[in-house]
Amino acid sequence: MKNIYFISDAHLGSRAIPHSRTHERRLVNFLDAIKHKAEAIYMLGDMFDFWFEYKNVVPKGYTRFLGKISELTDMGVEVHFFQGNHDQWCGDYLVKECGVILHTEQYTCEICGKEFFIAHGDGLDYRDKDWKTQLMFTCFKSRTLRNIARMIHPRWFIDFGMEWAKRSRLKREDGKEPDYMGEDKEGLVLFAKDYLKTHPSINFFMFGHRHIELDLILNKSSRVMILGEWISLFTYCVFDGENMFMDNYVEGETEL
Repeated sequence: MKNIYFISDAHLGSRAIPHSRTHERRLVNFLDAIKHKAEAIYMLGDMFDFWFEYKNVVPKGYTRFLGKISELTDMGVEVHFFQGNHDQWCGDYLVKECGVILHTEQYTCEICGKEFFIAHGDGLDYRDKDWKTQLMFTCFKSRTLRNIARMIHPRWFIDFGMEWAKRSRLKREDGKEPDYMGEDKEGLVLFAKDYLKTHPSINFFMFGHRHIELDLILNKSSRVMILGEWISLFTYCVFDGENMFMDNYVEGETEL
């Protein structure tokens, strides 16, 4: 079989990331390099820093990225696109125009005899259990509030969303997520451990969201993989049917 690739958290279009065109091209070059080796590519959310679809309008930009996704799906490569907390307002544009398989919730599947639990991670991260975060998630997922937002002209609402996302990043120290908190405090690790108690067949938990690189063995048959990001780490995982590897893409150096 060909390889299965996993990436997450590119935050394309972020106003907090300089050189946005270079940022997008690096990701596109990676996808181009793996297109003949990939059976499927799983994009685990927050590929855009802000994405909101109207009936006949989507945010401008991202043409190289969207074109490359379309090329991949036209070639027969499965592209699985998971909604993250920054790009959860997807409609049917990516499905109809780019051919992706859209996932709005966590997803469990079998690949070459291995059980995968795949999700962006927002809402599952035990750090997100405070009432303010839960209220925000509830508002984001509200169909009523989405319909109200669509009544606002894209010129204002998309600009508002982009600025919100920018400020959310910049309010963190150095614009980064907290470092790995340890096995007994890391929210997605705690979730995986609890989930294993009732679903012991899971071999790989694949998460984005946290912007840290983590490959943690939970027991002799289960691992948690947190996929870093595509802002400074350029992390990807590849599964060849037997083995799982995590690496960083260095343009012009990494052999894929």
